[in-house]
Amino acid sequence: MNFESMLSEGKINSLGRTIEVVDIVLKDQAKFEELYQCYFSDDEWVRLRVSNAMKRVHEEHPEWFDEYIDKFLTEISKIDQPSTKWTFATLMLWHRKRLSDRQLQTAKDIIKRNLTKDDDWIVQNNSMEALHTFSKNDEALKKWLIPELTKRAKDERKSVARRAQKYFDDLS
Repeated sequence: MNFESMLSEGKINSLGRTIEVVDIVLKDQAKFEELYQCYFSDDEWVRLRVSNAMKRVHEEHPEWFDEYIDKFLTEISKIDQPSTKWTFATLMLWHRKRLSDRQLQTAKDIIKRNLTKDDDWIVQNNSMEALHTFSKNDEALKKWLIPELTKRAKDERKSVARRAQKYFDDLS
């Protein structure tokens, strides 16, 4: 059975067979490409589960992502699904020390776009977290981010508002 079929199984809002897929990939790096290709599934649950799987694989083998970063920047960043966007922010944050200057700038630009264009609360929180961390070494980003945090500190969703206020306080 291929990964897309495995990841399509399970109840909605569950991991389904994600952990099983992760275990297979961790035992055989050559399977990473098959997992990556699941991002292009027509099934939004497969795409959600592949995002979860990618985070788990990255925790064990961040070096496997080195040759895929440009694909994440040019292909995965174009997928219009909240789980893909929030995972993108997290993976770029975790992988930041391995990114080239060009890759890091592209990741920042994509995450900024996601923060301003996608209202999903997890996209908001993960994007703010990544941009807050990136802004520690980027004055231009910090200057851009502070007004964005000010807006989000007034968000009706408590998790978004609290996180925005926390990052605003840290940067101010």
